[in-house]
Amino acid sequence: MRHYTSAQEIKIAVIGYGGAFNMGWQHLDQARKAGMTPTAVVEVDAARLAVARKDFPGIETYPSTAAMLRTSKANLAVIVTPHNTHAALALQCLKAGLHVVCEKPLAITTAECDAMIREARKQGVILSTYHNRHWDGCIIEAVRQIVTHNVIGEVTRIEAHMGGYGKPGDWWRSSKRISGGILYDWGVHLLEYSLQILKSDIVEVTGVATTGFWAGQTAWKKDTNEDEATALVRFRNGAYLLLRVTQLDMNTKPGWLEITGTKGTYVMDGGSWETITKEDGVTVRRRGRNPDGKPLAYYKNVADHLVKGTGLVISGEWARRPIHILDLAHQSARKGTALKATYA
Repeated sequence: MRHYTSAQEIKIAVIGYGGAFNMGWQHLDQARKAGMTPTAVVEVDAARLAVARKDFPGIETYPSTAAMLRTSKANLAVIVTPHNTHAALALQCLKAGLHVVCEKPLAITTAECDAMIREARKQGVILSTYHNRHWDGCIIEAVRQIVTHNVIGEVTRIEAHMGGYGKPGDWWRSSKRISGGILYDWGVHLLEYSLQILKSDIVEVTGVATTGFWAGQTAWKKDTNEDEATALVRFRNGAYLLLRVTQLDMNTKPGWLEITGTKGTYVMDGGSWETITKEDGVTVRRRGRNPDGKPLAYYKNVADHLVKGTGLVISGEWARRPIHILDLAHQSARKGTALKATYA
């Protein structure tokens, strides 16, 4: 793999500058703060290209990825487009010899992930996913207490949940075909958190889903995401993970993750944590605020990997694991049976 003498030599092309949250700008800004060079923007909307030129004076702009690959000297492509386009765009850039970062999720299916990983290996470039939440304060604190200091003993299960009650919005993330399904948005974050704590191999996944209640009231009709979906993940060490994302829940549980161990329970959300343990037979509850996260850590790690050879935290293989769970859960819900996990 090619390494660089400085982060400035890493020239970033963002593919996708429209959509919510101004994410194209965020990626270029964070890469710039890590010392890399914003170089190009690809966007089909000419108005958004004009915004990009204003945001980053002198930046190259292109109407297509093919045009960018023909002309630009960019050597790292960041893909910020709907989920179902990630694999094809990534493969296009990987085959041209560019390093690739995909917004999460890496892709929709395991097969797509495996094709991307194979091509990155073949070309000798990196493939990564923008799992910036790997460095959120909530999971940093959870890992410190659970993994490092063993405050709840051996972890036996994790229950991860997100959602409430209400009709999904009429944007592309509510389309099953485009987004992958209800589990693919927040679910991929909750899985990435959980896999930092449950480090055993995945054995099998069971998925169940409820569909059709909201569909008639949305723009996507039959293509609307599931109303609720659940994945049950068994691990080789006997622990299990239950992931649920719902728009049918009027009695939501507290926290994002409830982590149960042999000596207690740890409940966390984005802002706070709570432990419930026994001391001399008495139940003890401790609460605290999560520390600040490290929002610039992702691109700092990518730059350090390409310049200094530092280990890449979010490799393609790491990013494949939550996608494999989601893919198997979708297939399992359709087939009505548990499915065995496979490793690339």
